[in-house]
Amino acid sequence: MGRHAGWIAAAAGVLKSSTNAFPHIILFPERVFNEKAFLKKVSDSVKKDAYCVVVTSEGIKYSNNEFVSAGTSRDSFGHAHLGGVAPKLSQMIQNKLKLKVHWAVSDYLQRASRHIGSSVDVKQAYEIGKKSISYAINGVTDVMVTIKKRKTKAYDWEIGYTNLKNVANKEKVMPNSFISKDGFGITNPCKKYILNLIKGEDYPPFKNGVPDYAQLELKTIKKKLKKFKV
Repeated sequence: MGRHAGWIAAAAGVLKSSTNAFPHIILFPERVFNEKAFLKKVSDSVKKDAYCVVVTSEGIKYSNNEFVSAGTSRDSFGHAHLGGVAPKLSQMIQNKLKLKVHWAVSDYLQRASRHIGSSVDVKQAYEIGKKSISYAINGVTDVMVTIKKRKTKAYDWEIGYTNLKNVANKEKVMPNSFISKDGFGITNPCKKYILNLIKGEDYPPFKNGVPDYAQLELKTIKKKLKKFKV
């Protein structure tokens, strides 16, 4: 997730504070990956704190526009499937800096971690679901449901929709004002933006120590649409 947009990687930046040095480095696809500058930052961080935590987006690129983690297969839009940026960076650090490295891939965690979802996130998810059903019942079609921030001082929002042509094959990248000057971290405006979205806890019911999620009665109906063609 996050081919050309560093939002997910940026979220890790809220952990950094006067008492937390990590993450030392966040790599954004909005910034060209400079191997020399990256390795220097890693080396400096290890010298200072005895360790270095790196968070990276899968879509980081070299100056020649080549993905660091580019694969050979492609999706329906012709985009290269990405994967493997963590082991590639790890190998780079091991070979050039001779440091011991451990890497991990979050993969589906950002999609499936409902048990640590914020109250804002959960409320928006429920409202989007309700509105989507309402739109469908009332004949609204070929649209994507949206969350629009209201122009208020405190964070407030409303549900709407936009035509699919406005969002298909498009990405909203991070603004320059959200990325630090050295390109390895987030700014205070970015941190404030993210914190508005993760405030409050809303844990699901638990049973025997594990989340007790609702089981839907998924009743099928006779197919109505024609076979989809790409």
